Amino acid sequence: MRVLAGFLIAALALAGCGGGDDEKPVGAAGCRHVAAPKPREVDLPPPPSQTVSPGEKLTAVVETSCGTFEIALATGQAPKTVNSFAYLAGKRFYDGLSFQRIVPDYVIQGGDPLENGKGGPGYTVDEPPPPNLSYTKGVVAMAKSAAEPPGRSGSQFFVVTKAAIPLDPVYALVGRVSRGSAVVDRIGRLGTPTELPSQPVRIDRITIRK
Repeated sequence: MRVLAGFLIAALALAGCGGGDDEKPVGAAGCRHVAAPKPREVDLPPPPSQTVSPGEKLTAVVETSCGTFEIALATGQAPKTVNSFAYLAGKRFYDGLSFQRIVPDYVIQGGDPLENGKGGPGYTVDEPPPPNLSYTKGVVAMAKSAAEPPGRSGSQFFVVTKAAIPLDPVYALVGRVSRGSAVVDRIGRLGTPTELPSQPVRIDRITIRK
């Protein structure tokens, strides 16, 4: 699965997840050196029941090996998509996965249990994004393949790191980075021309805060 239709702190994070044998001290890029996650098969039940209320104030706290950032979730514009994202976070689905695709000055993408751009949770959700949605810096949306219909999502998500990227509104909205944009930029600087990160960037945990 590829995002974008075929284009497509540090100290607190370290204290929060503890030191393991796969970790080394923070490097020059400001990210802990961690081992690349191993691919894993996931097959969750059908899409979860709707528990998120439209307009409910929710924040996703994304702890990574490069620091922590927060996402103000778009419960008013995308309640079904946010509901699935929050469900996966609550199941600790994202814990230990990586940002497996980093396109310099474009997007960072993560949430794939197979770590090859083709994985998901075993179900999909359909929710057309707002027709006037623009993918500007800090917007968080769900990845999908070009063959899938607008608004379809599984578990993979991306964060826009460029001022704006010229895309039609076909990628389901999750929210917008509300805190820790410097961490997102730090992750983005690990991108390469091959779109593979120059070092692994691990998602330690995603939690949902009301």
